Amino acid sequence: MAGNILAGLPAEPEASERIETLLARPGVRIERIVSTGQASPPGFWYEQPEAEWVLLVSGAALLRFEDEAAARHLSAGDWLLIEPMRRHRVEWTAADAPTVWLAVHYLRD
Repeated sequence: MAGNILAGLPAEPEASERIETLLARPGVRIERIVSTGQASPPGFWYEQPEAEWVLLVSGAALLRFEDEAAARHLSAGDWLLIEPMRRHRVEWTAADAPTVWLAVHYLRD
């Protein structure tokens, strides 16, 4: 299995994010997420049971954690770990070029 994380990116903004599973095994899932200006719906918070390590490969985004006063601006190369059940949301993603995320979801011991 092989590929290129930057291949096949949309030339124009799309109605919704593209989420592609690159690898799935018991206890771990690796996804490529391509955003083109999307954001979390008003009032919506992600609150997932697994941990998520995320790398912003290209583009830009503003990520907010419910328990932090200020949102985090992410640009290419930035990564972070989102602990299980930590409420977070995407305030915005760049609309002028695709924002590519590499997300690794895994179960914590």
